[in-house]
Amino acid sequence: MSLQSLHIDTCGSGQDLFLLHGWAMHSGIWHEVCDPLAVHFRVHMIDLPGHGYSPACNTGTLEQITGMIADRLTPGCMVCGWSLGGQIAMTLALHKPALVSKLALVATSPSFVKRADWSWGMDRLTLELFMESFRRDYRLTLKRFLALQVTGSDESKAVLARLRQALFERNAPDWQGLQAGLDILLTADLRDTLHRISQPVMLIHGENDVIADPDAARWMQQELPDAQLMLLPGCGHAPFLSHTERFLTGLYELQSYH
Repeated sequence: MSLQSLHIDTCGSGQDLFLLHGWAMHSGIWHEVCDPLAVHFRVHMIDLPGHGYSPACNTGTLEQITGMIADRLTPGCMVCGWSLGGQIAMTLALHKPALVSKLALVATSPSFVKRADWSWGMDRLTLELFMESFRRDYRLTLKRFLALQVTGSDESKAVLARLRQALFERNAPDWQGLQAGLDILLTADLRDTLHRISQPVMLIHGENDVIADPDAARWMQQELPDAQLMLLPGCGHAPFLSHTERFLTGLYELQSYH
């Protein structure tokens, strides 16, 4: 997959801000926040491989996807990652500290799966069954996944409508890209390296998120050397859609932080 085939929409002027969406989505999901962010930033909205207008890459490992995105970053940029995009953002901050100056982590976790010493994740069997269901009927499984994202949100109907609208408004997600993303969610564990992220971090997380446990965000705040945590009541897994103004405030505060 060439650099040119990684689809990026750019708008605005100012400090470069790269937005990384979550699994099964695309960069159009940032539509509601693009215009206000463009007043303060030069915003780059990336379609991850196999999502939106970006074709899938050969293997789609976390390291490979991170490497492709790193090649498009500019020195001193901010990176904002949602859910799966948050794991990519953390990896970028670890491996490209000369490029990434600040980090916003939205509804994400260093490990989305429960482990012997990590209780703030999904049961591995649940995720494996989800993957099996995905292989049988990926459209139905994606719709169920959207319902999980709005669970616990005070604005669940409006947010679900926006997610459903966005799901297929670009190219249908590529099977290979979706499978690669699920594999990352099942296997990635960034806990042991998190303390090495020295950049300022803004954690934005819903108190009612059932996909990325809010206790994982609390743990990350303690583990990261320089992190602030914005916990949003009445918020599920998509705070930039349900709590847009608070989300924007978090990014503006991060930009002004020295």
